[in-house]
Amino acid sequence: MAHDEVVKRYSGLARAALTGKVIVDCEADDFDQGCFGTAGYGDTSGVPEGALRASLGCGDPVAVAELRSGETVLDLGSGGGIDVLLSARRVGPCGKVYGLDASPDMLELARANAAQAGATNVEFLHGTIEAVPLPGHSVDAVISNCVINLSDDKPAVLAEAFRVLRPGGRFGVSDVVTDGPVDPVRRAAAEQRVGCVAGSLTIDEYRDLLRAAGFVGISIRRTADHGDGVHSAIVQARKPSIGPGLEIRPMREADAAQVLAIYQAGLDTGQASFETVAPSWEGFTAGRLPHLRYVAVDTETNEVVGWAAASLVSTRPAYAGVIEHSVYVHPGCQAHGIGRALLTAFIAAGEDAGIWTIQTGIFPENTASLTLHQALGFRVLGTRERVGCHHGVWRDVLLMERRSTVVGT
Repeated sequence: MAHDEVVKRYSGLARAALTGKVIVDCEADDFDQGCFGTAGYGDTSGVPEGALRASLGCGDPVAVAELRSGETVLDLGSGGGIDVLLSARRVGPCGKVYGLDASPDMLELARANAAQAGATNVEFLHGTIEAVPLPGHSVDAVISNCVINLSDDKPAVLAEAFRVLRPGGRFGVSDVVTDGPVDPVRRAAAEQRVGCVAGSLTIDEYRDLLRAAGFVGISIRRTADHGDGVHSAIVQARKPSIGPGLEIRPMREADAAQVLAIYQAGLDTGQASFETVAPSWEGFTAGRLPHLRYVAVDTETNEVVGWAAASLVSTRPAYAGVIEHSVYVHPGCQAHGIGRALLTAFIAAGEDAGIWTIQTGIFPENTASLTLHQALGFRVLGTRERVGCHHGVWRDVLLMERRSTVVGT
């Protein structure tokens, strides 16, 4: 398994670092050209020499994550501890930084470096990045430096990062990626040259996995070029924001009964839709895109308190970035900002997926929905007068649209 190979390899490097050697996990020419090690950092003053000698990263995730005083940070694959120590300086004495590593030897090295630095707001944990030994919603930022590419279960890594982040938390890592179709033999040689033993993700694959985990605001920017389509990159994303005790995550099949119950409750108000009866789960799924489905849940009970989903406007290629959407909130949880948080996350996820226009139809009498959509950039295009009969009354529908300012411009 790649995991066993990685632990063995980095344990050996850690033991070498403990004897005072400068360690290198890629070929010497790559290291010397500044692609790895401490070359990507700005100010490393005050960091013990031992941590600098043991730096194996491909960037500066501490700067990427925009850490702030008092925050709690998790470093996935913390190695000799350089990013933990730099993060500890950023978050200050009221903050906390966890370093997670699977190698006991790396943990020994990191703890020695932390003791030499006098860092008291750090803690090093033994475990894997695929099963983080921290509770959910416990950190403000997840960082990592050229480690996620080493995992042979990258979806699990990103799902764990999402789980431990608090709502609004940030994901900021340096990693190795590929930028599209490359001859597999040349790609494998390049990955081996830079120490990526488990195989790197393409940029599109990375985006897809981040979206599947629930992240929004995704940005992947290539930095150093290692040849044959392999690059170092800065990867940034965030967990959707919402109020205390709640979380926005992708909708699951297990949510079906609660989603449909909220749907029916909305229809029962007579202000949500011309429909009067919620569809079956099969009907719900058939009529909506498989992605761009989100729920807001109570983090204590996992009760669904709201949902958002998307449907295609047309199958014609010209309309590939145009969708319709629905947002429903549990009747007992309205006026708590849940609808606004869901729609904000939905808009961001749509832009990540290349959506340039979101459309919807709202009854003029539904002033709460109308106000919410206008606050988030939707505009009224016009009125479809007496377009449908609902409970014996002919009703108007306001056509609304939000055009992205970042996609399709």
